[in-house]
Amino acid sequence: MKIEEALALLKEAGYKYTDKREMILTFFANEDRYRTAKDLLAYLEPHFEGISFDTIYRNLHLFNQLGILESTELNGEKNYQMSCAKHHHHHFICKDCGLTKEIHACPMDRLPTELNNFVIDDHKFEIYGLCPHCQQ
Repeated sequence: MKIEEALALLKEAGYKYTDKREMILTFFANEDRYRTAKDLLAYLEPHFEGISFDTIYRNLHLFNQLGILESTELNGEKNYQMSCAKHHHHHFICKDCGLTKEIHACPMDRLPTELNNFVIDDHKFEIYGLCPHCQQ
């Protein structure tokens, strides 16, 4: 998702534009991996003296609820990245650096017979491991 799309989604949902929100979006737009609230705080602190984790978490939650950010849990901590595509796919996620790689195969294609009488609303499939760089 591009920053302009994210700002338009915020506006449509009735939320105000702020410099902090744009910088949060810029941070995630420039990353090709999942990042933590701590990473975001370190990025914002030089620009917004006294910014709190409360502000960070409130905005991360909002962006996640609006579909601007995707989230996953890595090493017991919630991580976020910019929503990456409108097409159906899954991810490989590096446990060290948070790098993501799209996976286009879907395990749900094999499950309909096992879930015959069930209604499936949604699903998420992630594979965790180490990227080539972190293996070295």
